[in-house]
Amino acid sequence: MTSSTKTVEQQIRSQFDKLTRAERQLASHITRNYPVAALGSITALAKGADVSTPTVVRLVQKLGYKGYPDFQTTVRAEVEERLISPIVKHDRWAGGVPDTHILNRFADAVVGNLQATLGQIDHDDFDAVARLMADSNRKIFAMGGRITHAMADYFVTHMKVIRRDVTLISDMSNAWPPALIDMVPGDVLVAFDIRRYENNVLSLVEMAADQGAEVVLITDQWVSPAAERARYRFSTHIEAPSAWDSTVAIQVLVETLMAAVQSLTWTETQSRMGRLEELYARARFFRRSK
Repeated sequence: MTSSTKTVEQQIRSQFDKLTRAERQLASHITRNYPVAALGSITALAKGADVSTPTVVRLVQKLGYKGYPDFQTTVRAEVEERLISPIVKHDRWAGGVPDTHILNRFADAVVGNLQATLGQIDHDDFDAVARLMADSNRKIFAMGGRITHAMADYFVTHMKVIRRDVTLISDMSNAWPPALIDMVPGDVLVAFDIRRYENNVLSLVEMAADQGAEVVLITDQWVSPAAERARYRFSTHIEAPSAWDSTVAIQVLVETLMAAVQSLTWTETQSRMGRLEELYARARFFRRSK
């Protein structure tokens, strides 16, 4: 098995330009339908991608694997990582850790996550998403899961200052119909979903995509199943020496997206900020310095 610490998807992307036409067709099929496509037999994978089984063998060998069984072992391990519980994560990090302070260990992990995340973000996709969010003719909706709903809330709170028509969708399914009824083709749904992936996020993404929304998924390196219905997807690295995953890389990505949108809409945003400051002052919202 390859000794690379990259995920299978990252390995495929790094080799994509070196692949033949048939191998690219296969690679695209795997990444679009990951991990399900790679969990079946080699025959099923070849048929699903409309390539030959020798093409499958050649691709996995180019990725550094001895053969398809070796490749599948890695895929299955990644699936297990997706579903790992907080208790297991804690026990794994607690054993054999470096003899340094938790501040140093955690900071090292977070910095590594950030570097890995920024290193794999497609700049063209990032710019395309920023333009979508800056388009005042499109409404923006956001939602997340049990933990990531806080990220969606943070995103919406700031984006409401930058532009109008931004809505936080509750993580309670009974609140979805009133939100979805106002969602039209071309609107943007920003969905957050990291391991352990949540059915409510997948369900809402599917319904939004069916209504023609442009789905932007912010997920982790193992990739939420909701990616299958997303127009754009950003994978962040989240592992940390803790029972919980770190959302620092997600926070940086969100803040950078907001900065990009603000730059594209500055004339409107500046006017909105000015009016908002007047309202804050009138309401005596902030404590004045003495």
